[in-house]
Amino acid sequence: MTSQQGEINIELLCSRAGVSRCGYYRFLQEKEPDIQEMELRDRIQRLFLAHKRRYGYRRITAQLRIDGMPVNHKRVARLMREDNLLAVQPKVFMKTTDSSHAFEVALNLARRMSVTGVNQLWVADITYIRLSREFVFLAVVLDAYSRKVVGWSLGRTLKASLAVDALTQAIAERKPPPGLVHHSDRGVQYACGDYAKVLEAHAITPSMSRPGNPYDNAGCESFMRTLKREEIHANCYRDIEHLRENVAQFVEEYYNKCRLHSALNYSSPEAFERSAETPSQDAATMRYFTPRKNADGQADEEAA
Repeated sequence: MTSQQGEINIELLCSRAGVSRCGYYRFLQEKEPDIQEMELRDRIQRLFLAHKRRYGYRRITAQLRIDGMPVNHKRVARLMREDNLLAVQPKVFMKTTDSSHAFEVALNLARRMSVTGVNQLWVADITYIRLSREFVFLAVVLDAYSRKVVGWSLGRTLKASLAVDALTQAIAERKPPPGLVHHSDRGVQYACGDYAKVLEAHAITPSMSRPGNPYDNAGCESFMRTLKREEIHANCYRDIEHLRENVAQFVEEYYNKCRLHSALNYSSPEAFERSAETPSQDAATMRYFTPRKNADGQADEEAA
């Protein structure tokens, strides 16, 4: 049976044009990759704009695959480079930790934990944000299992109330069972009596990093870098209230619900929690170390 184009026979058309049928179909096949590439470019550009220049080629590739478009990450990187689709870049942080205080410093428990579900380990941190006429500060609390932001607070000072507000919001949102471990740096905001009282009232165990060992809080610091790169440095804000609105939108509607996280196998935090098979009440496993002796013959604090 011969192919038809409307009422005209394809073979007749090829004969009148002086080309073979094989040549005609070969011509169509050669044009098809161009059409596919144009469709891919269009989809990449739409994703790039939809995520406000926050996605690089890795997350664009992951989202395309989720959407049913199997594509190589090198091809996506090439097309984004050719179309000048450059993700927003990070800037330098300012140190906000004051660990020169007389408050008790908690043992580092986070480095010994193997987290298996939500509400087993929370991590907390504080960063600064520069507006046109002032510096403001943001305190956040993340669930280490899903990287979800469970509490945050924005203010003009580094008083302990900033961190306490973020913690109380997280407790009200998650209602964690007793035994949750809360990990932070050794900053005075987390070591002070006001913060310790809230932890104790909800049977939450404190944990703190040691000097020069920030890796246990890496998930929280990673979020801060993401926030700065993809939201703060990509926009301008009139004042702290304008910033608050945008941070709320970024954290609650975009980061927690939509943004693909490489450490979560390119799922969003909320999607990762929904897909997790381990119930939140299951306990994390704890690793114990044999104490090492230092040069003075005393047990090393980190290993004790």
